[in-house]
Amino acid sequence: MTSADQISRLRSALPFWLSLGMIPLALLGALHGGWTVVLLPLYGWLSVTVLDSILGLNLENPDTETPDERLFWYRFITIIWFPIQFVTIYGMIWWVTHTDHLTALETIVLFFGVGVISGTIGIVYSHELLHQKNKLERWLGDLLLASVLYSHFRTEHLLVHHRYVGTPRDAVTARYNEGFHRYFWRVLRECPGSAWRAELQMLGRAKRSPWHPTNPFWRYAVLQLAALALAYGVGGWIGLGLFVWQAFIAVWQLELTNYIEHYGLTREYLGEGRYEHVLPRHSWNAAHKASNWLLINLQRHSDHHFKPERRFPLLQTYSEDEAPQLPFGYPAMTTLAMIPPLWRRRMNPRVRAWRRKYYPGIADWTPYNRGETPAPRGAS
Repeated sequence: MTSADQISRLRSALPFWLSLGMIPLALLGALHGGWTVVLLPLYGWLSVTVLDSILGLNLENPDTETPDERLFWYRFITIIWFPIQFVTIYGMIWWVTHTDHLTALETIVLFFGVGVISGTIGIVYSHELLHQKNKLERWLGDLLLASVLYSHFRTEHLLVHHRYVGTPRDAVTARYNEGFHRYFWRVLRECPGSAWRAELQMLGRAKRSPWHPTNPFWRYAVLQLAALALAYGVGGWIGLGLFVWQAFIAVWQLELTNYIEHYGLTREYLGEGRYEHVLPRHSWNAAHKASNWLLINLQRHSDHHFKPERRFPLLQTYSEDEAPQLPFGYPAMTTLAMIPPLWRRRMNPRVRAWRRKYYPGIADWTPYNRGETPAPRGAS
């Protein structure tokens, strides 16, 4: 491979390194306080949304047969992100607990921004890493989740969400007309137990007990306890509180994203416990250029669920004939989701249009709306 080829591939991958812009903004807020502590949220939501409106959509699809070795510069940002995030979180904890130039409010807002980093970027990158077969990548994904105290997401996402998306068994599929705030607390309540039961089923098939060392919940517990202990060691009780605060904000960001990805979209029940196969139409698609750079193509979610093994640079986008389309990128949509009346006004007509388009034969959507198992079409 020539150096010209390497430079060309690096240039193609560089837009997906947009996340690195968050780090100097975090440092600026920590050093100067005041209005600078709000720069991180503004960068993550407002500036990327403005860029989306300027740059428009990216409707090009890469060659899905591209080998991994040609994707090095794309993968590179996800591989180096854990040490970057680790130093940022714990370095900020040390700084604010060993200096006195920030007020309590400035510190709280600053760590809200740190949570935006670990949620908007860290969990998205962990999601990409956990879908890979490479052990290093999967471990990096686990470490990123431990840094936001949400390690069970690995099990819940891989063993539950991808298998049961669009059905009552998937807590993460937001129901039609369900506001985000109700959804958020429901997911926090249901997903840990769902993940635990999924691992018990796996262990049971291997004739192992829940206490067997291969149960990943032991690893989850050790990593999360180590993350908490380090936060306390670096910054005492204040440091521990700030760590938990940024973790909560990160989880809130994740579940906002989960909420919009499948809102109101369901797979048809075929009877005898079976649902139709997952298709691109069972996830909301968004082709907005800048927000896909920031979120490493997570908004090409229709293809991710259709082909979960694809690395993010190879994910395909779909036309409105193949998958439902979001009107804006995720940053704008998550802001809208925080105001349920505005969200329903914008999204409920789209869900109803999706139902008419793909499932004109289903007359009663009530069980689907309630998250219940419906009767199969044509049943008396």
